[in-house]
Amino acid sequence: MKLTGRDAQAFFRKPDPTRAGVLLYGEDAMRVAHRRQEVIAALVGPEGEAEMRLTRISGAELRRDPAMLLDAIKAQGFFPGPRVAFVEEAGDGLADIVSRALEDWREGDAQVIVTAGQLAARSKLRKLFEGHRNALAIGIYSDPPGREEIEAALSKAGLEQIDRAAFDALEALGRALEPGDFRQVLEKLALYKLDDPAPLTPEEVAACAPASIEAELDDVLNVVAEGRSAEIGPLVQRLEGQGVTPVTLLIMAMRHFRVLYALASSPGGPQAGLQKLRPPLFGPRRDRMLRQAQGWSADGLEAALGMLMDTDLSIRSAGQRAPAMALVERGFVRLAWLRNRR
Repeated sequence: MKLTGRDAQAFFRKPDPTRAGVLLYGEDAMRVAHRRQEVIAALVGPEGEAEMRLTRISGAELRRDPAMLLDAIKAQGFFPGPRVAFVEEAGDGLADIVSRALEDWREGDAQVIVTAGQLAARSKLRKLFEGHRNALAIGIYSDPPGREEIEAALSKAGLEQIDRAAFDALEALGRALEPGDFRQVLEKLALYKLDDPAPLTPEEVAACAPASIEAELDDVLNVVAEGRSAEIGPLVQRLEGQGVTPVTLLIMAMRHFRVLYALASSPGGPQAGLQKLRPPLFGPRRDRMLRQAQGWSADGLEAALGMLMDTDLSIRSAGQRAPAMALVERGFVRLAWLRNRR
């Protein structure tokens, strides 16, 4: 059977121990591993591996010794409780071996968990699990977590009281971060709010969000949008020293100024534009972007976007000999000058 959407999320929250096997597949190995860990932990508990109720088998080992999987399914350990036989890095070449193991599976045997990379619809392994009467196939895709998934993760982390704006902030983080990083943010927030009955706020989400080079990118973009031209050079040089490319700087600048343009050109003004913005802004960044949008006119921001596009064309031009980062820095200074003219 194939599980998708809400059915898949429900299974991840509470795996069915009566199933003979589960196939988890997808091109993002980290996301697949995260789901596999979640399922196995729910089935065998935190002490499952220490109590030898979890058997790990690599795809290469199973190809060399096809009997390993059936032996792991039927083996009886010293400790009571559910057992799992986990096969990692599987492929279509193992479909026949896994098929025989599933057919010999009986109630009380170890549940088979198989992980694989991206599998086409005609994949033998995928068809095996999708067509089996007592097995499941779940594709893991690179989609951001949905509202139900975030709510379940928050509940698991012990976070019950959450401000609406804070939830919007977490949704934005879920879209921006890898699953493992997002889970760490939730764990950090749970510790941060331990024994604190007050609702979680957007400021607290921002304080626990991972710091990265994007913070310094935001710094230079804020400086440009606020017309502080004297600070542009040192910030650009620092980012260049950290390996940020001129093209990346321009892409981020165009994204920043498009948001400002959306706010400034909103029929109800920048404040009304904030309510419609998707993904939403939150925390101190929301207030700062609002102030920046209020300091520009829609026409000025349209001109700024045109200047950024001209700079992008210049650095990509085949006949251009000037250093690309110098052209970007000059373009940023011109934007700051444009801001101060208004």
